[in-house]
Amino acid sequence: MEDFKIVDLYWARDEGAISETEKKYGRMLYSLSYSVLSSREDAEECVNDTYVDAWGAMPEARPMYLGAFLSKITRRISIDRFRSIHREKRGGMGVVTEELTDCIPDGGSVMEEYENGRLADTLNRFLHAQPTEKRVMFVRRYFYSQSIAEIAQCLGVTEAKVKVTLHRMREALRTVLEQEDLL
Repeated sequence: MEDFKIVDLYWARDEGAISETEKKYGRMLYSLSYSVLSSREDAEECVNDTYVDAWGAMPEARPMYLGAFLSKITRRISIDRFRSIHREKRGGMGVVTEELTDCIPDGGSVMEEYENGRLADTLNRFLHAQPTEKRVMFVRRYFYSQSIAEIAQCLGVTEAKVKVTLHRMREALRTVLEQEDLL
C-alpha cells in the first residue's frame, strides 16, 4: 500500500493503518531497533511502541515520508530503552556514541544547540556536502547504529575503508563545528 494511503488510514483512525504499517515497514523498524538494542524482545517492544506513537502523532502530523517518520520514532524509543537498560554498562550503542564524543558539543550545550536548530543545520550541511558513499556510511553508522562490518558488506568495500572514512569524517565534522563555534 502506498504511504499516503496508510497515512490516510491513520487520519481516519482506522486500525488497519497499524497492520499496513507493519506489513510495509515492520522489518525495517525491527532491524533499526535491534541494531541499537541487540535484543529481539526489546526490539519487538520498541517497534510496537512505534506504532502507538505514530497513531498518537498522526492527527498532528501528515508525514511526507512515512518510512523516515517511523524510523525517527523507532530510533528515539530504542535509544531511550537502551539508556534505561544500560545505565552503567558499555557496549553496542555506547561504542557508536563514544566515537562521536570529540565531535559533538558538551553536556547542556548539545541540547541548547539542537533545540535552536544550529547543530542540526550544521550536521545537515556537512552531510549534504559529502559524496554519497561517505554520507551513507555516516548515516548507517551514527543513525542506524550499524556495525563497520555491516556497512562494508552493504557498500561492497573493506572494513578498513569504512573505518578510515568515518574517522576522517569525524575529524572534518569536528573542524566544521569548531568553525561555527558549536564546540
